[in-house]
Amino acid sequence: MIFAVNPKYPVEIWAGVECTVNRVGDEYFDQLERNGHTTRLNDLELFAQLGIKKIRYPVLWERVAPNGLKNADWSWTDERLTKLKELGIEPIVGLVHHGSGPRDTSLIDPEFPQKLAEFARAVAKRYPWIRYYTPINEPLTTARFSGMYGHWYPHGRDNVTFARALLVECRAIAFSMQAIREINPHAQLVQTEDLGKTYTTAKLAYQAEFENERRWLSFDLLCGRITPTHSMWGYLLYCGISETELKEVCQNIYCPADIIGINHYLTSDRFLDEHLENYPTWTHGGNGWDKYADVEAVRVCTDSVAGVYTLLQEVWERYNLPMAVTEIHLSCTREEQLRWLYEAWNAMELLQKCFVV
Repeated sequence: MIFAVNPKYPVEIWAGVECTVNRVGDEYFDQLERNGHTTRLNDLELFAQLGIKKIRYPVLWERVAPNGLKNADWSWTDERLTKLKELGIEPIVGLVHHGSGPRDTSLIDPEFPQKLAEFARAVAKRYPWIRYYTPINEPLTTARFSGMYGHWYPHGRDNVTFARALLVECRAIAFSMQAIREINPHAQLVQTEDLGKTYTTAKLAYQAEFENERRWLSFDLLCGRITPTHSMWGYLLYCGISETELKEVCQNIYCPADIIGINHYLTSDRFLDEHLENYPTWTHGGNGWDKYADVEAVRVCTDSVAGVYTLLQEVWERYNLPMAVTEIHLSCTREEQLRWLYEAWNAMELLQKCFVV
């Protein structure tokens, strides 16, 4: 469920469909197939019965045009988007959701931005009435999982692959919105990112400071904030991006969000602890100087975790842009899910009353 904060309007409840299509090796994992939504058109009527007026909905590059635009199959999206329109639900269209595109490209392909922009233009031409777009969901998170942790294609496990993937994604977002706005000048960017906060022991406070600055990278890049005086400029150079490349990229990706979308889970907040003996080995990691366990903060320091309200307050004070909580799911009992939903709703209402002007 999704909540929007805009100083001009009351807080709203939106909705979304889990639609990840990610690549591992040569295999694609399609959550729309796994959760059954692909074959259940009547899901849309059930969404409408909730009274929602907007929904994050997939028109995914990998599903529509895996073999190029000339061979694109629009039948599924035609049916679904037409039905949403009939039901009075406005889609927030996602083009890439934790993916890396069709087989002929990847997140480190220099041509990826232009290729995605061509697909985005085709979507806008076919559905010129669509106003809201998320060209790439969670670019920073996707870059970490694909370029730093090695979980997703292209399975990088180093700083330079991570940094290049992130820069490529941000260029792709900017290029895609430019292409879309050539067709629909009023199209709006709903830019989503997983966002939490890192907490640590006293010894690792320096690492928390770094993590809590790096978490803004995708938004800061798109807002044109990454300059030689920004704290992350030196980090991107350290990762292996040349100064020439970094300057060129940062000068050509200015595309601030019309709505900032925050994806926040109970496990988004992290806690780092050098006392490895207290944690299972699969949580152990480090930064080259210190070794530490990286665990969900909610499991070990619940009294000191700031919570969703404080996090959203930070977002507002940093960007002063309309916001939505674009993912807030909790995999738990129905009662706990409702409690978490209610907490997020209250946070958004209080934020609008106290800070959004």
